[in-house]
Amino acid sequence: MKKIVRVLFLLLLVVAVWYLFIKPYDYVVRFPAKTTVGTINQSIKSWYAGIEGTQLIDQSKFDELTQRFNFGDSIHTYTWKIEAETDSTSRVKVYIKDNDHSLANKLAIPFSKTAIEKRSEATVKEFYNVLMLHLDRTRVTIDGEDSTRATYVAYTPLKGQQVEKAKGMMYNYSLLTQIMLKGKVELNGTPFVEVTNWDMKTDSISYNFCFPIKKSDSLPKHPEIKYKQYNSQKALKATYNGNYITSDRAWYALEAYAKSHNIPIDLTPVEVFYNNPNMGGDELQWKAEVFMPIKE
Repeated sequence: MKKIVRVLFLLLLVVAVWYLFIKPYDYVVRFPAKTTVGTINQSIKSWYAGIEGTQLIDQSKFDELTQRFNFGDSIHTYTWKIEAETDSTSRVKVYIKDNDHSLANKLAIPFSKTAIEKRSEATVKEFYNVLMLHLDRTRVTIDGEDSTRATYVAYTPLKGQQVEKAKGMMYNYSLLTQIMLKGKVELNGTPFVEVTNWDMKTDSISYNFCFPIKKSDSLPKHPEIKYKQYNSQKALKATYNGNYITSDRAWYALEAYAKSHNIPIDLTPVEVFYNNPNMGGDELQWKAEVFMPIKE
Protein backbone atom coordinates (compact mmCIF):
# COMPACT_ATOMS: atom_id res chain seq x y z
CA MET A 1 0.00 0.00 0.00
CA LYS A 2 2.82 2.38 0.93
CA LYS A 3 4.49 1.66 -2.40
CA ILE A 4 1.30 2.61 -4.29
CA VAL A 5 1.02 5.83 -2.29
CA ARG A 6 4.65 6.69 -3.07
CA VAL A 7 4.09 6.03 -6.78
CA LEU A 8 0.96 8.17 -6.80
CA PHE A 9 2.77 10.94 -4.93
CA LEU A 10 5.65 10.87 -7.43
CA LEU A 11 3.19 10.96 -10.34
CA LEU A 12 1.37 13.94 -8.81
CA LEU A 13 4.70 15.66 -8.20
CA VAL A 14 5.80 15.12 -11.82
CA VAL A 15 2.46 16.42 -13.11
CA ALA A 16 2.64 19.46 -10.80
CA VAL A 17 6.20 20.29 -11.85
CA TRP A 18 5.25 19.95 -15.52
CA TYR A 19 2.09 22.03 -15.11
CA LEU A 20 3.69 24.85 -13.13
CA PHE A 21 7.19 25.09 -14.59
CA ILE A 22 7.43 23.23 -17.92
CA LYS A 23 4.04 23.63 -19.63
CA PRO A 24 4.72 26.34 -22.26
CA TYR A 25 1.31 28.05 -22.07
CA ASP A 26 -1.21 29.20 -19.48
CA TYR A 27 -4.45 28.75 -21.41
CA VAL A 28 -5.68 27.36 -24.73
CA VAL A 29 -8.67 28.34 -26.89
CA ARG A 30 -9.96 26.08 -29.68
CA PHE A 31 -12.38 26.59 -32.56
CA PRO A 32 -13.26 25.04 -35.96
CA ALA A 33 -13.49 26.99 -39.22
CA LYS A 34 -14.94 26.09 -42.61
CA THR A 35 -11.98 27.35 -44.61
CA THR A 36 -8.38 26.56 -45.48
CA VAL A 37 -5.22 26.89 -43.41
CA GLY A 38 -3.99 29.58 -45.79
CA THR A 39 -7.11 31.72 -45.44
CA ILE A 40 -6.84 31.58 -41.64
CA ASN A 41 -3.13 32.39 -41.81
CA GLN A 42 -3.75 35.47 -43.97
CA SER A 43 -6.78 36.54 -41.93
CA ILE A 44 -4.79 36.47 -38.68
CA LYS A 45 -2.13 38.71 -40.23
CA SER A 46 -4.56 41.24 -41.69
CA TRP A 47 -6.54 41.32 -38.41
CA TYR A 48 -3.65 41.96 -36.03
CA ALA A 49 -2.11 44.50 -38.43
CA GLY A 50 -4.88 46.88 -37.36
CA ILE A 51 -4.34 46.36 -33.62
CA GLU A 52 -1.92 48.67 -31.86
CA GLY A 53 0.78 47.02 -29.77
CA THR A 54 0.92 43.68 -31.58
CA GLN A 55 3.90 42.02 -33.23
CA LEU A 56 4.46 38.88 -35.29
CA ILE A 57 7.30 37.02 -33.59
CA ASP A 58 7.63 33.92 -35.72
CA GLN A 59 6.18 32.04 -38.68
CA SER A 60 8.67 29.23 -39.09
CA LYS A 61 5.78 27.00 -40.19
CA PHE A 62 2.94 28.00 -42.48
CA ASP A 63 0.38 26.46 -40.12
CA GLU A 64 1.85 28.02 -36.97
CA LEU A 65 2.08 31.72 -36.05
CA THR A 66 3.41 33.31 -32.87
CA GLN A 67 2.37 36.85 -31.90
CA ARG A 68 2.97 39.21 -29.02
CA PHE A 69 0.10 41.32 -27.65
CA ASN A 70 0.52 44.24 -25.25
CA PHE A 71 -2.42 44.50 -22.86
CA GLY A 72 -1.68 47.36 -20.48
CA ASP A 73 0.91 46.07 -18.02
CA SER A 74 0.80 42.53 -19.41
CA ILE A 75 2.51 41.03 -22.44
CA HIS A 76 0.80 37.93 -23.82
CA THR A 77 2.25 35.49 -26.35
CA TYR A 78 -0.27 33.84 -28.69
CA THR A 79 0.75 30.76 -30.65
CA TRP A 80 -1.79 29.87 -33.34
CA LYS A 81 -1.66 26.28 -34.58
CA ILE A 82 -3.88 25.58 -37.59
CA GLU A 83 -4.65 22.02 -38.62
CA ALA A 84 -6.36 21.07 -41.88
CA GLU A 85 -9.16 18.56 -41.33
CA THR A 86 -10.24 18.42 -45.00
CA ASP A 87 -9.31 20.53 -48.01
CA SER A 88 -11.97 23.05 -46.95
CA THR A 89 -12.14 22.82 -43.13
CA SER A 90 -9.64 23.49 -40.37
CA ARG A 91 -9.27 23.42 -36.60
CA VAL A 92 -7.44 26.15 -34.72
CA LYS A 93 -5.74 25.95 -31.32
CA VAL A 94 -4.47 29.16 -29.73
CA TYR A 95 -1.95 28.72 -26.92
CA ILE A 96 -1.69 31.81 -24.70
CA LYS A 97 0.96 32.71 -22.15
CA ASP A 98 1.30 35.78 -19.90
CA ASN A 99 5.04 36.37 -20.06
CA ASP A 100 5.28 37.99 -16.62
CA HIS A 101 2.53 36.27 -14.61
CA SER A 102 2.52 32.72 -15.94
CA LEU A 103 3.04 30.94 -12.61
CA ALA A 104 0.33 32.97 -10.87
CA ASN A 105 -2.10 32.20 -13.71
CA LYS A 106 -1.41 28.48 -13.56
CA LEU A 107 -2.04 28.46 -9.81
CA ALA A 108 -5.31 30.39 -10.15
CA ILE A 109 -6.87 28.86 -13.29
CA PRO A 110 -8.06 25.58 -11.67
CA PHE A 111 -9.97 27.51 -9.02
CA SER A 112 -11.39 30.65 -10.65
CA LYS A 113 -12.13 32.44 -13.92
CA THR A 114 -8.93 34.42 -14.30
CA ALA A 115 -8.23 37.65 -16.18
CA ILE A 116 -6.09 35.85 -18.76
CA GLU A 117 -8.93 33.42 -19.52
CA LYS A 118 -11.41 36.26 -20.03
CA ARG A 119 -8.93 38.29 -22.10
CA SER A 120 -7.91 35.30 -24.23
CA GLU A 121 -11.47 34.24 -24.98
CA ALA A 122 -12.47 37.81 -25.88
CA THR A 123 -9.44 38.31 -28.14
CA VAL A 124 -9.84 35.02 -30.00
CA LYS A 125 -13.59 35.65 -30.34
CA GLU A 126 -12.83 39.03 -31.89
CA PHE A 127 -10.65 37.34 -34.50
CA TYR A 128 -13.24 34.60 -35.06
CA ASN A 129 -15.91 37.22 -35.79
CA VAL A 130 -13.58 38.99 -38.23
CA LEU A 131 -12.88 35.67 -39.96
CA MET A 132 -16.58 34.81 -40.25
CA LEU A 133 -17.32 38.25 -41.73
CA HIS A 134 -14.52 37.77 -44.25
CA LEU A 135 -15.86 34.35 -45.26
CA ASP A 136 -19.32 35.87 -45.74
CA ARG A 137 -17.83 38.40 -48.15
CA THR A 138 -15.86 35.92 -50.28
CA ARG A 139 -16.67 32.71 -52.09
CA VAL A 140 -14.36 30.09 -53.60
CA THR A 141 -15.69 27.24 -55.75
CA ILE A 142 -13.38 24.46 -56.95
CA ASP A 143 -14.29 23.69 -60.58
CA GLY A 144 -11.80 20.89 -61.29
CA GLU A 145 -9.28 20.44 -64.10
CA ASP A 146 -9.23 22.89 -67.00
CA SER A 147 -6.73 24.83 -69.12
CA THR A 148 -5.72 28.46 -69.37
CA ARG A 149 -6.25 30.25 -72.67
CA ALA A 150 -3.30 30.95 -74.97
CA THR A 151 -3.05 34.56 -76.14
CA TYR A 152 -0.65 37.32 -77.05
CA VAL A 153 -0.39 39.91 -74.26
CA ALA A 154 0.79 43.35 -73.32
CA TYR A 155 1.98 43.18 -69.72
CA THR A 156 3.69 44.99 -66.87
CA PRO A 157 6.02 42.98 -64.60
CA LEU A 158 5.43 43.73 -60.91
CA LYS A 159 6.44 42.48 -57.47
CA GLY A 160 5.35 43.07 -53.87
CA GLN A 161 3.20 41.67 -51.09
CA GLN A 162 0.13 39.60 -51.92
CA VAL A 163 -2.17 42.22 -50.37
CA GLU A 164 -0.68 44.86 -52.71
CA LYS A 165 -1.66 42.97 -55.86
CA ALA A 166 -5.05 44.64 -56.33
CA LYS A 167 -3.48 48.10 -55.95
CA GLY A 168 -0.91 47.26 -58.62
CA MET A 169 -3.66 45.95 -60.89
CA MET A 170 -5.76 49.10 -60.52
CA TYR A 171 -2.87 51.39 -61.47
CA ASN A 172 -1.70 49.26 -64.36
CA TYR A 173 -5.24 48.69 -65.64
CA SER A 174 -5.49 52.43 -66.25
CA LEU A 175 -1.98 52.56 -67.72
CA LEU A 176 -2.49 49.64 -70.13
CA THR A 177 -5.96 50.85 -71.13
CA GLN A 178 -4.70 54.31 -72.01
CA ILE A 179 -1.67 53.10 -73.95
CA MET A 180 -3.57 50.41 -75.87
CA LEU A 181 -6.41 52.80 -76.79
CA LYS A 182 -3.96 55.49 -77.88
CA GLY A 183 -2.10 52.95 -80.02
CA LYS A 184 -5.39 51.60 -81.44
CA VAL A 185 -4.53 48.09 -80.27
CA GLU A 186 -7.35 45.55 -80.51
CA LEU A 187 -8.03 43.81 -77.20
CA ASN A 188 -8.56 40.05 -77.18
CA GLY A 189 -10.09 39.13 -73.82
CA THR A 190 -10.19 40.12 -70.15
CA PRO A 191 -7.04 41.05 -68.18
CA PHE A 192 -5.28 38.48 -66.04
CA VAL A 193 -2.45 38.09 -63.55
CA GLU A 194 0.32 35.55 -64.15
CA VAL A 195 2.22 34.85 -60.92
CA THR A 196 5.82 33.91 -61.70
CA ASN A 197 7.01 33.44 -58.10
CA TRP A 198 5.11 32.98 -54.83
CA ASP A 199 7.02 33.01 -51.54
CA MET A 200 4.53 31.66 -48.99
CA LYS A 201 6.85 32.41 -46.06
CA THR A 202 7.05 36.13 -46.79
CA ASP A 203 3.64 36.50 -48.54
CA SER A 204 5.43 38.12 -51.47
CA ILE A 205 4.93 37.58 -55.20
CA SER A 206 6.38 38.47 -58.57
CA TYR A 207 3.73 38.68 -61.27
CA ASN A 208 2.78 39.95 -64.71
CA PHE A 209 -0.40 41.97 -65.14
CA CYS A 210 -1.50 41.02 -68.64
CA PHE A 211 -3.85 42.48 -71.26
CA PRO A 212 -4.75 39.99 -74.03
CA ILE A 213 -4.34 41.74 -77.39
CA LYS A 214 -4.22 41.03 -81.10
CA LYS A 215 -0.61 40.81 -82.19
CA SER A 216 0.46 43.38 -84.77
CA ASP A 217 3.63 44.95 -86.21
CA SER A 218 2.91 48.40 -84.79
CA LEU A 219 2.44 47.97 -81.06
CA PRO A 220 3.00 51.08 -78.93
CA LYS A 221 6.26 51.40 -77.02
CA HIS A 222 6.31 52.33 -73.33
CA PRO A 223 9.08 51.86 -70.71
CA GLU A 224 6.77 49.95 -68.35
CA ILE A 225 5.03 47.73 -70.91
CA LYS A 226 6.32 44.50 -72.49
CA TYR A 227 4.82 42.04 -74.99
CA LYS A 228 4.90 38.23 -75.25
CA GLN A 229 3.03 35.09 -76.18
CA TYR A 230 1.30 33.45 -73.22
CA ASN A 231 0.87 29.69 -73.75
CA SER A 232 -2.00 27.52 -72.52
CA GLN A 233 -1.42 25.41 -69.41
CA LYS A 234 -3.30 22.48 -67.94
CA ALA A 235 -4.47 23.55 -64.49
CA LEU A 236 -6.81 23.16 -61.57
CA LYS A 237 -9.48 25.84 -61.74
CA ALA A 238 -11.50 27.70 -59.09
CA THR A 239 -14.02 30.52 -59.32
CA TYR A 240 -13.51 33.36 -56.84
CA ASN A 241 -16.13 35.94 -55.88
CA GLY A 242 -15.16 38.86 -53.68
CA ASN A 243 -12.75 41.75 -53.41
CA TYR A 244 -9.70 41.12 -55.57
CA ILE A 245 -7.44 42.10 -52.65
CA THR A 246 -8.15 38.64 -51.18
CA SER A 247 -8.41 36.59 -54.38
CA ASP A 248 -5.37 34.68 -53.10
CA ARG A 249 -7.85 32.75 -50.92
CA ALA A 250 -8.53 30.74 -54.06
CA TRP A 251 -4.80 29.96 -54.31
CA TYR A 252 -4.87 28.34 -50.88
CA ALA A 253 -8.07 26.46 -51.72
CA LEU A 254 -6.52 25.06 -54.90
CA GLU A 255 -3.28 24.18 -53.08
CA ALA A 256 -5.25 22.32 -50.38
CA TYR A 257 -7.41 20.54 -52.98
CA ALA A 258 -4.34 19.46 -54.96
CA LYS A 259 -2.67 18.17 -51.80
CA SER A 260 -5.68 16.12 -50.70
CA HIS A 261 -6.11 14.64 -54.20
CA ASN A 262 -2.39 13.99 -54.79
CA ILE A 263 -2.25 16.29 -57.83
CA PRO A 264 1.24 17.77 -58.47
CA ILE A 265 1.04 21.51 -59.10
CA ASP A 266 3.27 24.52 -59.64
CA LEU A 267 2.54 27.30 -57.15
CA THR A 268 2.31 29.92 -59.91
CA PRO A 269 -1.39 30.81 -60.07
CA VAL A 270 -3.09 32.63 -62.92
CA GLU A 271 -6.10 34.88 -62.24
CA VAL A 272 -8.50 36.01 -64.97
CA PHE A 273 -10.62 39.02 -63.95
CA TYR A 274 -14.10 39.87 -65.18
CA ASN A 275 -14.72 43.11 -63.25
CA ASN A 276 -12.95 46.45 -63.04
CA PRO A 277 -12.23 47.18 -59.33
CA ASN A 278 -12.16 50.89 -60.13
CA MET A 279 -15.91 50.72 -60.79
CA GLY A 280 -16.78 49.48 -57.26
CA GLY A 281 -20.13 47.70 -56.77
CA ASP A 282 -21.15 44.59 -54.81
CA GLU A 283 -17.88 42.74 -54.26
CA LEU A 284 -19.58 39.34 -54.10
CA GLN A 285 -20.55 39.92 -57.73
CA TRP A 286 -16.91 40.41 -58.72
CA LYS A 287 -15.65 37.31 -60.45
CA ALA A 288 -12.22 35.87 -61.12
CA GLU A 289 -11.25 32.51 -62.56
CA VAL A 290 -8.17 31.20 -60.79
CA PHE A 291 -5.90 28.52 -62.24
CA MET A 292 -3.11 26.57 -60.53
CA PRO A 293 -0.91 24.89 -63.19
CA ILE A 294 -0.60 21.10 -63.02
CA LYS A 295 2.92 19.77 -63.38
CA GLU A 296 3.56 17.88 -66.58
